[in-house]
Amino acid sequence: MRIALVQQHCGLSREDNLRRALAAAERAADAGAELVAFAELGFERFHPQHACPQGPPRELAEAITGPTIAAFVRFAQRRRLVVLPNLYERDGDATYDTTVAIDADGKVLGVTRMLHITHYDGFHETDYYAPGDRGAPVFATAVGRVGVAICYDRHYPEVMRSLALQGAELVVVPQAGTLGEWPEGLYEAELRVAAFQNGYFTALVNRVGREDDLTFAGESFVCDPSGTVLARAGTGTDETLLCDLDLRAVEQSVARRLFLRDRRPEIVGDLLGVRT
Repeated sequence: MRIALVQQHCGLSREDNLRRALAAAERAADAGAELVAFAELGFERFHPQHACPQGPPRELAEAITGPTIAAFVRFAQRRRLVVLPNLYERDGDATYDTTVAIDADGKVLGVTRMLHITHYDGFHETDYYAPGDRGAPVFATAVGRVGVAICYDRHYPEVMRSLALQGAELVVVPQAGTLGEWPEGLYEAELRVAAFQNGYFTALVNRVGREDDLTFAGESFVCDPSGTVLARAGTGTDETLLCDLDLRAVEQSVARRLFLRDRRPEIVGDLLGVRT
């Protein structure tokens, strides 16, 4: 499977951001990509950097049935590839951080909504997002079994493990990560370990560029099930990272041959009950 991670800046015009994203996806398809993934809020400014204590600005959010996802559905149908766009979703009065799984025939397979919502300087996310209510699904796409862990959710090992137990071969992580946000190399190490412990590929796709008080890093990357980094994008660059995945590595991985086989789920409750 050849995947493409679209790492691009977002200007003030959502229409221009979407146009550039679709153009990047076209180039990825021309280069043989079978799956294209986008960063967190990949087609709009990162709204949660600004506090909004009066409640979520619903006028900035868009329904799954809106024009953004419709554009990607048409693209997936025409180019016959899987697409994973992320947007600020509105569903009734609730708003979510959502990735939509669109199959290679244009069918919407479902959504992943970010489960864990944080709040600190520059990331006032509880002002914008309701906690996800769809669990952590794995989608049976035309090119393989794909799960999504949106940004903050990747810090929770139970989310990453649940995707493995559902048979994920690839876990895509749409992110909004800034320069110097955490110690150098920590995010990469985290997803290398998740790939190794769970026996799947991980692919983090980050936003990039200066937006008001935040500078997003880019530095998207892909890891194989042994925890080896296969490809990296640059720092601060608009680019599409292409990477070839041999899904046979999933079944051959240490996690699938040993770690998952030797699990003892019956003792998990006791372990979680331990007090120190």
